Amino acid sequence: MTTESPPQPDPSLRERVRGTFEGHRWGLRARMLGASVGLLVGATLVGMLIQRAVLLERHVDDVAAMLEQERLELEKLAGGTNPATGQQFNDDVVAIFDTFLSRNVPGPGEAFLTFVDGLPYARTPAPVALDEQPELVERWGRLTTGERGELMTDEGLVYYVAVPLRGVAQPAVSAPPDAAQPAVSAPPDAARADVTAPTGDETTKGVFVSAVFVDEERNRISGDLRIQGLVTAAVIAAAALISWITAGRLLRPLRSVTETARTISEHDLSQRIPVENDDEVGELAETFNQMLDRLEQSFASQRSFIDDAGHELRTPITIVMGQLELMGESPEDREQTLAVVNDELARMARIVEDLLLLAKAEQPNFIALEATEVSELTAELFVKARTLGERTWTFDGTATGTADLDQQRLHQAALNLARNAVEHTDEGIEVGIGSEIVDGSLRLWVRDRGPGIAVEDQQRIFERFSRGRGARRRSDGAGLGLAIASAVASGHGGTVTLDSGIGLGSKFTIVIPLHPNVEPADVEPGDTEPGNTEPGNTEPGNTEPGDTEPGDTEAPELDRKGDDASHPHR
Repeated sequence: MTTESPPQPDPSLRERVRGTFEGHRWGLRARMLGASVGLLVGATLVGMLIQRAVLLERHVDDVAAMLEQERLELEKLAGGTNPATGQQFNDDVVAIFDTFLSRNVPGPGEAFLTFVDGLPYARTPAPVALDEQPELVERWGRLTTGERGELMTDEGLVYYVAVPLRGVAQPAVSAPPDAAQPAVSAPPDAARADVTAPTGDETTKGVFVSAVFVDEERNRISGDLRIQGLVTAAVIAAAALISWITAGRLLRPLRSVTETARTISEHDLSQRIPVENDDEVGELAETFNQMLDRLEQSFASQRSFIDDAGHELRTPITIVMGQLELMGESPEDREQTLAVVNDELARMARIVEDLLLLAKAEQPNFIALEATEVSELTAELFVKARTLGERTWTFDGTATGTADLDQQRLHQAALNLARNAVEHTDEGIEVGIGSEIVDGSLRLWVRDRGPGIAVEDQQRIFERFSRGRGARRRSDGAGLGLAIASAVASGHGGTVTLDSGIGLGSKFTIVIPLHPNVEPADVEPGDTEPGNTEPGNTEPGNTEPGDTEPGDTEAPELDRKGDDASHPHR
């Protein structure tokens, strides 16, 4: 015997429905607007429900007060005199009812009914003839005590108060019932008022009924609330539409960021986001554009660096390969070829070493600060620089004091500047080295009386693998010396400034704070120092190039044991 398993729901349909909701990605604008509209709609609905409950509660209280007022007016009239005869009404309930109906106008939705001797007597117009319903006639026609309550008719809910008039006394009903739910209650005996002469007959002579049809007013309240709801919904819809358009305009830069980011590639970083607003979104677009500027500059520098490095390394490799291919069999040819090969390999090694140094300059631990005596640093640098070439070396003087710096890195930077001066001057040309402390900064300079540097080249020569146009070179350097000097100065929180002009020589000055916080300097390398009107001149207060300060008639001599100035970084 086999049993059949119950049918299973179609999994494909379930997955399609789930995918419809899970796979849909709601945008930021839709989520923001949906949350705002949902909050407004929810608050409006809650407010309207509370408003409706308050209005209905107030209406019930008004109806109860109206019924109580009618009862009190009837009691007051029954205890008074008949205006037609000028005498007491006594048990003339017909006269009481006629006088009351002639003097009082029913309120909205209100109707007056009267019964005499258990039968309907007179009434005012009403949506439903309550005195034509046998069960109500039977009930109200023979009342002996006051009654108030509610009943349901074809025209809706009716609140009423029934007041019997008896021969001796007229009982009153109790205080107004609870506004939210009127209830039928018997009036206390203490609330009775005499309406007739004391004849001893306490039979019911007549009954007065005041009835209020409340559905009309309730429908009016509901109608007003519906109109209010429609108006509110229209206002929310209009506000949502305006908000949707406004949010779209405000978020347009974000979409531009996304679209621009998608179009960015390694070969095209030229796209930018239009900044239309001066707000947070506009600030985001501006910041993104600045990031793209930095990326574009970085990629351009990287491509240029790779191209230049490849060119600089390709030349010695080509020379080495050519020399090896043309190397003869004789010992003299081999020796000459190996000398050239070793020289080119050494050149390649120096280029790689300089590139590694520049790569380390981007690391946070590139500079190791230690307290250093400035005068000893300057004197030692001068002694090492004199071994770089046959020049007229001049000691321009030195500052005295202590500075926090990396002595090894600063030697590398300054010797590169000295090497650069030697490479671009002839033998016997004056080259000066000196230092001073000005405004809390150490200024260490190397100057020469060489051909000078054109203004248009003074920024470019600090770039990697850059050389001055038309400059004579006496070395096979790769053009990294000034870039290294600038990196070292920047690592100390300083910069390298240049004061030069064609035919006026050049002066490179390393400017670093005495106590750096190792933060990159804001000054660009190669900026001209203020006050230096004559290239090659020293700072105000220093002696002219070639002169030494009093007491420094000779260059300082240091113990050069262990000093190696033969291979400064270029």
